[in-house]
Amino acid sequence: MAEATRTFLFMPESAYGPTNNCIGIGHELRKRGHRVVFAAERSWEGKLAALGFEEDLVDLAPPAEASDDAAAGGEDAEQDAGAFWKDYIQAISPEFRKSTAEQLETVVLPIWEELVAGAKYCEPQLRAIIERTKPDVIIEDNVLAFPALVTAGVPFVRIVSCNPLEVPGDDIAPVFSGLAADDREGWAAFRAEYDRTHRPLWEAFDAWVQEQGAPALPELEFIHHGDANLYLYPEVLDYHAERPLPEGWHRLDSSVRETEQAPADLPESFTDGTRPLVYFSLGSLGSADVALMRRVIDALAALPVNVIVSKGPLHDEFELAENMWGAEFLPQTKLIPLADLVITHGGNNTTTEALHFGKPMILLPLFWDQYDNAQRVHETGYGLRLPTYEFTAEELRGAVTSLLADEALRARTDAAGVEIRSRNGVAAAADVIERVGVAEHV
Repeated sequence: MAEATRTFLFMPESAYGPTNNCIGIGHELRKRGHRVVFAAERSWEGKLAALGFEEDLVDLAPPAEASDDAAAGGEDAEQDAGAFWKDYIQAISPEFRKSTAEQLETVVLPIWEELVAGAKYCEPQLRAIIERTKPDVIIEDNVLAFPALVTAGVPFVRIVSCNPLEVPGDDIAPVFSGLAADDREGWAAFRAEYDRTHRPLWEAFDAWVQEQGAPALPELEFIHHGDANLYLYPEVLDYHAERPLPEGWHRLDSSVRETEQAPADLPESFTDGTRPLVYFSLGSLGSADVALMRRVIDALAALPVNVIVSKGPLHDEFELAENMWGAEFLPQTKLIPLADLVITHGGNNTTTEALHFGKPMILLPLFWDQYDNAQRVHETGYGLRLPTYEFTAEELRGAVTSLLADEALRARTDAAGVEIRSRNGVAAAADVIERVGVAEHV
């Protein structure tokens, strides 16, 4: 434990996964007597303070524009945590039906453009926050560089809570591709298309980053490496053999925080062991695809299983079948341990949480690194990847039936979960961050 109180400034991406990851690590640092401040996006206002943290929030777009976005979404962005990206992703979601190569221009590039615009807009705000809070260490869980964070004169810690293909290597598939580990021809074509579609934006952003006094960015990467680097991925899925990471990188097999929510009041028939229990979530963004939610629900309705459904923001636009129970928001980390199988979009947090609790998965990826997680789980044998918009009801039901009947897989996922939980990723992350803060003052 550190001998003196330090101030740790977190800046997470405005989405539930990265923010919850930082909340868990921040709680651990507070337990150790440190001051923790969040420079989160403004839609999180009040929600972090309620958990005991200081808030010094940023806007990623002008207030009028944010209000317009909220009006389009039918809700107040200041009250809906993560609304900035929920509204944006819903607008581009029709593009999710395209291949990963096609999505580079219609999904991935527009997301980077929006991220870059947000970084430029909030740069003066971040400099003011750093001046006010005077942090000893700055921690960013995001995919994009914010120059203020690396020019503050204090240690910078980067957290990767997306698939670790985000850190490139010659012997691993390119990030966002969802390509198989042995598809090197596909890798080359995808990398060429990424270069074609992204180099102009990257060059302009790199030039702006350097104008703000920050170092040049790594080739075709949008964020710097830190004084310490943490990445969130179970060892059993990791690419460490194919792409060993350099010194200064630390794997967190999981980072599962204790939720403040009370356990869900499940029907007794869901917990009495008479039927297998399936947990189904497409995340706060994917669940907004009502047609896809209905397809999965209709397919599962015919199976002799019980299904917990995380219904998401458009929960009132579809009905659950008789063998289902759900709500708009669910305490996921309390429900996954009860399940026998997880059906997920392949978001990094849900993927790592499922393995943390030793559960096999069916993955229906939509965008960004979800394809990479789905492919990695599939090729390592911890679950099955299905084509999200092409699967038939029979294929989904067959996948559920086969995974539930696979006793060898159950034993393997159980063993992986025991090992992952023993490593206590939240405490390990806090140890690394704390050591950085202590070393700065030695």
